[in-house]
Amino acid sequence: MMNVAVGFDTSCYTTSVAAVSMQGEVVAFARKLLPVEAGQRGLRQSEAVFAHVRQMPQLMTELQQQLEGKNARIVAVCASARPSDGEKSYMPVFTVGLGHARTAASLLNVPLYETTHQRGHIAAGLIGNSELPQEHIALHLSGGTTDLLYCSENKIETLGSSLDLHAGQLVDRVGVKLGMGFPAGPSLEKLALSCVDPAQAIIPCSMENDDLCCHLSGAETKVLQLLQSGKLSNDQAALEVFDLLGRIVARMLLAGCKKTGLKHALVVGGVASSGLLRSLLQKRLQKARSGIQVVFGDPRYSADNAAGVAAIGMQRYMDEQN
Repeated sequence: MMNVAVGFDTSCYTTSVAAVSMQGEVVAFARKLLPVEAGQRGLRQSEAVFAHVRQMPQLMTELQQQLEGKNARIVAVCASARPSDGEKSYMPVFTVGLGHARTAASLLNVPLYETTHQRGHIAAGLIGNSELPQEHIALHLSGGTTDLLYCSENKIETLGSSLDLHAGQLVDRVGVKLGMGFPAGPSLEKLALSCVDPAQAIIPCSMENDDLCCHLSGAETKVLQLLQSGKLSNDQAALEVFDLLGRIVARMLLAGCKKTGLKHALVVGGVASSGLLRSLLQKRLQKARSGIQVVFGDPRYSADNAAGVAAIGMQRYMDEQN
């Protein structure tokens, strides 16, 4: 009999469920993007809540089908109940996953654990990265987060963040402007990779607080102006967006490691699943001779997902058994 914990995550982008074993292996995984009409840059919270309610039954069926034949026993349930740590952190979308988790835990008569969406991303990034020390820097890059974090065994502390737009919002807004679907990350990356000319670094970094914080709204304005004036082609604009993010992320990581004295960093979130961004970031850090050891999450679990949430649930269950 294989014991598993099931995780639920209902973000502003994705409905997701997963099951993780006591060995930390993801044994079942199902996710589905929220439906967004062409030309739109996301959903209102009420629309997203309704979409999660419609999509969750299908995903739970998929999860159950994946668990069939694996002789699995669900021993715990976990859900992301809010975006991040802090009493004021709240979004209605997460009530859907939490509600389904409560129902499942009650029917199965197993413990229910609550965590945050951000902790889920960090835990998902740690899957397969056992060499990363418990004390490290993390950078969470997504449509709703550009947070530089200090992480230890029991603590997450914010060191810096974007002060306006988030990394994923910049990518999505430029992508949608170019006629791409939402979320636009994969499509914009594909367009950037098609550019035959190297990046010109034409979009300047806007940093604050000794590079721990950044601004991205000005970058959006600048890119759209250059596109409208014809000074950048579509593929050049896409490449400049990723080049800018690579430069900004490198500076934030360098600043975070300088402030804490740490040399290990984890980069997670949907934006961090981009192979192009990973390559650009590594080149920047190598050029700076920083000595920072950067690891990335498995691309399968980089975008919004419940794998990390399930892993947290299993760890808490195992801690209580000891």
